Amino acid sequence: MTVLIGVLAGILYFAVDFGIFNLALHTRSISGNASLFWVLLWMSMSYGFTNFTWIWLWLQKDSRLVEWSTLIFGWWFCAPIITQTITTKFLPQQAAHPITIQRTTGAYHGWMAIILFAGYTLAIIWNLRQPDRQKAKATQTRQASTRINIPWLLACGILIQFAWELALLLGGIRSAGLDFSQAIKPLVINSLLETNLGMPYVYLIFLAVSARWTEQFTRVEPQRTLLQTLEYNNSLPMPKGS
Repeated sequence: MTVLIGVLAGILYFAVDFGIFNLALHTRSISGNASLFWVLLWMSMSYGFTNFTWIWLWLQKDSRLVEWSTLIFGWWFCAPIITQTITTKFLPQQAAHPITIQRTTGAYHGWMAIILFAGYTLAIIWNLRQPDRQKAKATQTRQASTRINIPWLLACGILIQFAWELALLLGGIRSAGLDFSQAIKPLVINSLLETNLGMPYVYLIFLAVSARWTEQFTRVEPQRTLLQTLEYNNSLPMPKGS
């Protein structure tokens, strides 16, 4: 299931990046004679796949989350450095004229902020309507938690994007042609905003899928409601080392 989600997310990333941000909003450009279609397809599938597989593992509280996290971030950090070394060694002409992509983010960050605020506001309203934990504890009633773990969603949305942005910065991708202050700003703003804006909605999708299908593509018997799936997910232990 995690692999399938990653592939679908890569396709979605490409549809948004090339279809909306490039064709509709004209906020993407590329240097020289390079093909924006193929470059964005490769970037969307590679980063979209790894980004969403990491999110899915995080949401399901995978017992090997630390190992998978280390693998994904390690690859994000090492891939551009490996590529630069190989290109410099075997393709010096291409190394002297690297492909540069420009994207205008300020034009749509405001809309992203609205989506982020709306999603977390709905999650907060949901939690405020759930039974008070202290009262339930005082009456000694055992009740599974029906609250959304907002700190866990925030940690997932912020830290995954931060790891992505940090790897791009250290690998010389995001920081190309920028001074220190210009390079740090995307690291902070994008980490707080870009992946994080979708976490409440992605979590709802995760609950809907998990209510009917297991990670191994077998049907959940008996099928659970969204509320039962939320209770079950809340009952799972946190991954060791998290």
